[in-house]
Order: sequence, then structure tokens, then C-alpha cells
Amino acid sequence: MNRRDVLALGAAAGVAAALPAPAIAQAAARTLRFVPQANLANYDPIWGTQFVVRNASMLVWDTLYGIDSTFVPRRQMVEAEEMSADGLTWTFRLREGLRWHDGAPVRAADCVASLERWMVRDGMGQMIRALRQELVAVDDRNFRLRLSAPYPKLLLALGKNNTPIAFMMPERIARTDPFQQITEYVGSGPMRFNRGEWVPGARATWSRFEQYVPRQEQPSWLAGGKRMLVDRIEWIIQPDAATAGAALQSGEIDWWETPLNDLIPVMRRNRNIRIDVADPLGNVGCMRFNHLHAPFNDPRVRQAVAWAVNQPDFMRAVVGSEDALWKQMNGFFTPDTPNYTEAGGEILSRPRDLDAARRLLREGGYNGQPVTMIVGQDIAALSAMGQVANAALRAIGMNVDYVATDWGTVGARRASREPRERGGWNIFFTWFAGADCTNPASYLGLRAHGDQAWFGWPTDPVIEAGRDKWFAATTAAEEKAACDEINRAACTSLPFVPTGFYRAYQAWRSNVTGIVPGPLPWFWGVSKS
Repeated sequence: MNRRDVLALGAAAGVAAALPAPAIAQAAARTLRFVPQANLANYDPIWGTQFVVRNASMLVWDTLYGIDSTFVPRRQMVEAEEMSADGLTWTFRLREGLRWHDGAPVRAADCVASLERWMVRDGMGQMIRALRQELVAVDDRNFRLRLSAPYPKLLLALGKNNTPIAFMMPERIARTDPFQQITEYVGSGPMRFNRGEWVPGARATWSRFEQYVPRQEQPSWLAGGKRMLVDRIEWIIQPDAATAGAALQSGEIDWWETPLNDLIPVMRRNRNIRIDVADPLGNVGCMRFNHLHAPFNDPRVRQAVAWAVNQPDFMRAVVGSEDALWKQMNGFFTPDTPNYTEAGGEILSRPRDLDAARRLLREGGYNGQPVTMIVGQDIAALSAMGQVANAALRAIGMNVDYVATDWGTVGARRASREPRERGGWNIFFTWFAGADCTNPASYLGLRAHGDQAWFGWPTDPVIEAGRDKWFAATTAAEEKAACDEINRAACTSLPFVPTGFYRAYQAWRSNVTGIVPGPLPWFWGVSKS
């Protein structure tokens, strides 16, 4: 914190001290204090794919459609849509009364520019962009999209919850190069970002947008009425788990997104704290390779790592001794969902074999060069994965350059396509929400279309062909067969190694109500007494 921040906090404290006690209590009840999973180091939900950025962006930017808890896209900013009989032309009409946080009306031209920027960075957006013949504003409330071929999952693409989400921004902001970060944070969502109070690494705050008009439907994930029941949300960045746990127990914070599992037993004994699984669909752990540069540009070296690591080691390091929180994944799709398959998954299901791993390293031409592994130490799950992988890779003779840093730095460095010696990387760790891994449409990490793929840039035409078959499928059986094909190919080329499926807890004070489980924290409908 700099001197100005300290003075601002002191002034705020002085104002609070001058207020009568009932007013202070009321102000506190209208402020929700939240500890997020990581630091909000940047605030551009299109430029990158970090969940912490997406979660913060949900407060500021709205979407044309929103996925609900049954994975059905529902109208959000859109009032109505019309599709031509041949499925090629879509016309969308915006709701009346939509306004940006600066007071200007939301126009169709804003949405066109926002979609243009999003389509460059998102996998489904890229598919739409390849089919786009025309995307134009008809007037201030209507815009038209004309395609060269039908795209039946268009509304899913516009309403999905996985990154990058198709957030709508004013045209002047949306015209920013999609590979450059935006510098203005004006949306039409239920909260305004208080940019002047943003101290990366310390805090970020939002205030309720009084002109926001929620939909009338009941809220369900990203769909329905986003009614804010608090006036202010404060994100307190706290990478030290013990400090965050103490703050929750004392009432200094209200809601902790990712409590450390080791602290759960202590917090369970506090009658003022509630604990539950954050998302029943859980998370898919990911050890991601850079496919552009040696040594992981050779599939045999990637396979060697798969033989060397052991999912139970990862999962017990992540969740502790509570084995009910994790499952072995012998495939890439979310366990216990219709598309889960173990087709071709022997490399993931077999016991660890260090001799096989060493043999594959030799066959793949690995000669002892350093392997740069970047690890977000401020996120407990990622720190645990990094430590387990570091030991496993050293056990088969890999020369690991272990870079322990913060998640914001990982998010920036993983975008580099340079070799490791020029600031690039070879391995990083992350996780995908299980909700994003139930099918190929929203599965960012399973794309394998080279330069346009997610960080790591894998290339596998067989995976992509299977994905095309899934999109063309007309029955559940055809979709499942396509997922079998994708899984077989992924278990050979290994765009990443799944480190296991796990569920995580969230914790909050008992005077906070309305918290709903899901793949991200939903702030609408949450109140505090």
C-alpha cells in the first residue's frame, strides 16, 4: 500500500467513527467482504482465461445469454432472437433500458464490437468467426449475424460460463486489440468497479449500479435476475491461508472462496461459520505442457511424464486426507457425467512406471536440458501439484527449473510463445471447472488446433476431428462416440496430463445467506445481516 491508500483508509475510518452506531452497523451489513482464490492482477476477461478475472468480471460486464444450472442458455441482455428457416441468419434484439456504468445507453454496435473481439480469443468464437458472413448493427437495439453454415450451438457459445466469456463492453473499449489488455472497466452489469480503490495484491472493490435492471426470472447461475442485495463488495487479497482463516473466524471477512483443507476441522468447530462443497461438479487438475518447444514438442516426452506421475499423489497433496473429495480420472471428461469415458485411458490408469518413463525420455531425445516449471505458489492446490510433479520429474532424471511465483505472474508468462531461455516456459499447473469439461464445446484445455489453441498450443487433427463429430452429432449416442474418439486421441498426444478430479470447500459466516454452489461464486442474491 502506498501513502495515499493509507490516508484514504484513515479518512474512511474517521468518517465511520463519526457515524452513529446504528449507521455503522447498517453500512457493515451492506458490505460483503470476500477473499478470492487469487490476486486480481489484471482485469480483462477476453485477453486471458484466469478464473479470478472471470469471477470479478461477472460483477461488471453482462452477457447476451447466460447458462443456467441445467446447462441451458437463457436470454440475459437479449429480449428476443429470430433465426431464419435455413439456420444461417440470426437477428437479436436487446432489452430496453440497458445502460453502461457511465450512463450511456447500450447499443447494438457495442455488442457487435464486443463479439468481434471475443471471437478472436475463444474456441467456440473462432468457429463462429470462421462461418461469419456478416455481423452488423441494424439499429440501436438490433444486430444481425449471418453465417455460411448453421451453427446449432450458437446460443450456448454466447452464454457459456467458461473462459473467455462473451462479455459485452462499450464499443470504444471493445475495439481494443484482443491481444492487448483493456485499460477502462465500464460495463452494464449489476456492480460498478471502483478503479480508484484498486490496489493489486491488496484489494479491489465494487459498488452497486443503481441503474441496473435485472431480469424478472429467478436467478440460476448466469441466467435470470441478478439482484444485488448488498451495496458494496470488497475483495481482500490474502494469500496466507492462516491469516484468511483467522479473519473469517473473527468476522473480519464474510466469505472465503478456497479455504485450506487443513483448516476445515478447526473452522467446523466454530458455530458462526458454514462450510460446504463449492461446486458438486468439482475441478479437473491440469499439468499443462508447452508443445511448441523441446522437450515437450515430442509426444514421447509428454507420455514419459504421464508414466512418472501418480494421480493419488497429486490429489492427496491437494485435498489432504479426505479421500471422498477426489477421484482418479482415466479420461479427460468430468467423471460421473454422460460423456465421461476411459477409452484409451490406460496411460492414466496404470500404476506409475519410472523405468517406462525413463525409456520414453530417451526415445524422445531428452538430453538433460532444463525444464522450466512455473508454479502459482499463492494458490494452495497449484503449489501442491507443482511440488508433486517436481519430485516425480526429478526421479526420472529431468532437470527441473522450478519457478515459484504468484498466479498473476503465471497468467502473464504462460502467454509467451518464446523458448524458456527467453522468458517462456515448459510446464504450468491450473485446473478446469468440472462444469467446463462435461463436453467438447466448452473444454478449453482439450482444443488442439495449434496456434489458435489455448496456452501450450497443442496440435492434434484427430482430437479436432472428434470435436467436429461431436458438434455434428444428432443423438446422445453419437455425442458419446465422438467423446470416445477424442479421449483416445488425447491419451496419446496428451495436450495436458489430468492430475485428478477433486472437489473443494468454500466457507462463510453464518450471517451471510444466499450462497449457491456452482463453478464460480455467484454474488447476486447474497445478503448479509
